[in-house]
Amino acid sequence: MKSIKPLFCSISALLLGAALAPLGLADDMPTVKVDPKPLPQVAGTLTTFAPVVEKVAPSVVTIATSKMVSRAKNPYFNDPLFRRFFGIPDDGEEPGEEAPKGGGGGGGKKHLERFGLGSGVIVSPEGHILTNNHVIEGADEIIVTLGNEKHEYKARKIGADPSTDIAVLKIEPSAKLHEITFADSDKLRVGDLAIAVGNPFGLTQSVTMGIVSALGRSDTHITDYENFIQTDASINPGNSGGALVDTEGRLIGINTAIFSRTGGNQGIGFAVPSNLARSVMESLIKNGKVSRGFLGIALQPLSDDLAKAFKLEGDAGALVAEVTPKSPAEKAGIKSGDVVVSVNGKKVEGPRELQLMVAAIAPGTKVDVKLVRDGAEKMVNVELAERPSNKLAANDQPEKSGDPDVLDGVTVGDINGETRKKFDLPENASGVVITEVDPDSPSFEAGLKAGDVIHEINREPINSAKQAVELSEKVKKEKKVLLRVTTKNNSRYVVVERKE
Repeated sequence: MKSIKPLFCSISALLLGAALAPLGLADDMPTVKVDPKPLPQVAGTLTTFAPVVEKVAPSVVTIATSKMVSRAKNPYFNDPLFRRFFGIPDDGEEPGEEAPKGGGGGGGKKHLERFGLGSGVIVSPEGHILTNNHVIEGADEIIVTLGNEKHEYKARKIGADPSTDIAVLKIEPSAKLHEITFADSDKLRVGDLAIAVGNPFGLTQSVTMGIVSALGRSDTHITDYENFIQTDASINPGNSGGALVDTEGRLIGINTAIFSRTGGNQGIGFAVPSNLARSVMESLIKNGKVSRGFLGIALQPLSDDLAKAFKLEGDAGALVAEVTPKSPAEKAGIKSGDVVVSVNGKKVEGPRELQLMVAAIAPGTKVDVKLVRDGAEKMVNVELAERPSNKLAANDQPEKSGDPDVLDGVTVGDINGETRKKFDLPENASGVVITEVDPDSPSFEAGLKAGDVIHEINREPINSAKQAVELSEKVKKEKKVLLRVTTKNNSRYVVVERKE
């Protein structure tokens, strides 16, 4: 069965050291190198890429992550006969362990357990590193190892953007770093040579070569904002966050996922374009988050039949299936059945292009949107709002205590045509729909799951994802939160209790 997998490598069998990486918001904007010129077309035969590898390899790092977990107690130590037979006192302790609070037979003390290994790319002399969000997500400790130097640094997390699977780390270098140079990924062409550098299966500084197989891949369902570079350069688990470079050693992408029937490389890999990765990085460093423009419309692609029905020449454009109430689109007069054909003069080929265009524009910006309505062109001016965050509680910058927020791990979305169809919600459904629940979260333990609709948080009604975020911020440090939810037309109250 085919699957698309992030390139994160478990290191249960890889014994790498790790040290605490305090998390925190960022510093000054990094000094990154950008070379926008396209690749030259040089006649002749290439015999080696060794100079390119020598240039790039020092910029690619190994990222090891660890998490605090409770060591399970040996059940035999709960048996008094067993304890007396081995001369263990009845004081609740196992040999070499501290007694847990509350007496014997508990869950054991917490310890660090290494759970992942990936790659990263040094992008500034100040020590900024680009990697994937899924490489460092949930980590309590992050260790960065430079190239073949085997020098380890404690890393702190500047921020992460799950919607593009990009994260930014920072180390404090004790020596000069070899930062990579960015290429202009918008100038890539299908057929350009591509070289992947990373740490597949923990094998550091591995290099493979291929070509750019496709551009603008958006149907992989890996992230919310997909504009992937597809390559056949051999990449495998552990390559996540590594560099995809051109033949001049410039960064064209951050390796992110593979398309595979077996879990290993089959010649189809995906990378986040360097322009998108750099834009996300700069937003995270400057603002601590990524702010995206928001129109407030649900879209669908145009088929030949739909194009004829809406009196269009060709199937380019994005059909407005639904307009969110009180959204910028509604205020500007956009209606269901309109077809968006351009934004600020840039042609819209389909829903993906429109989504990426709008997301790349800062909230508050006024844009000219060209529509086709009943066969006639119409121009409207829209002031974009900020796209509501879908995370009920984010843990990019946790408190120093390390206590988890009570609603951590829950992702919600507004109820619209798309989510109604995806989760089979009734037309009269109101509130916000849960789109994802982390299996290691208090909400999962309370029985919440994707498709449930949340109507209230601590008896306060909610009608949008933005409102849910605001309420969750008020209650995030409470030990218990009361939710009213509906599952398949059955309403109930649920108490979500924070783990200690």
